[in-house]
Amino acid sequence: MHVLLVEDDEPVAESLLRGLSRYGFDVEWVTTGGAALSHAGPYDVVLLDLGLPDTDGLDVCKALRGRSDVPIIVISARSDETDRVVGLELGADDYVSKPFGVREVIARIRAVMRRVQPRTPSSPDSTPDRYGSRLTVDRRAARVRLDGQEVALAPKEYDLLAFLTEEPGALMSREQIMEAVWDANWFGPTKTLDVHVAALRRKLAGAVTIEAVRGVGFRLEVDTGRDAADS
Repeated sequence: MHVLLVEDDEPVAESLLRGLSRYGFDVEWVTTGGAALSHAGPYDVVLLDLGLPDTDGLDVCKALRGRSDVPIIVISARSDETDRVVGLELGADDYVSKPFGVREVIARIRAVMRRVQPRTPSSPDSTPDRYGSRLTVDRRAARVRLDGQEVALAPKEYDLLAFLTEEPGALMSREQIMEAVWDANWFGPTKTLDVHVAALRRKLAGAVTIEAVRGVGFRLEVDTGRDAADS
């Protein structure tokens, strides 16, 4: 999927570039409204900051919508309800306020794309993802089931599990996890990560193992021992 990122804040843009690229998105980054309007494309979705150096992002949104139906997700530090309403009325498909996490942006992109390109019932992506014989993660409904029973997860517990199960067995650094699950500009303590990992270990015991790699981060492994023992 091709993304046009219109953002003049370099740290925010670089964080989004890393996060989106990690999930397979092809990102083109421009820093001004003029560059966005002159970009030839093609692109499937636009991430548009409102606070651009050469023009108001709302004007860019209006111009883009006037010539194309491409999905537009506004990303802005402006949290005023008026800006949200105006942006949506001008044709934006969604609005994300800074600070935000990369996973939130990815979820918004996927939600918007589902609306403009509905999946057919036969699409393999319409079924929950299965990890071993015990655990399923339904990313469309944001639901987790263990042995067929829904597991009550806090929002960030779900986000953490969804992120770690994207690549079972892969070692994820604390920085990667905090950036993806919490906030692209997170500068606080990472103790909250340990708390959420402990909660997932407790709630999903026997289905997955979340291994701590000292000084680096965490690795999720799907447990298969019980499956074999029960067979």
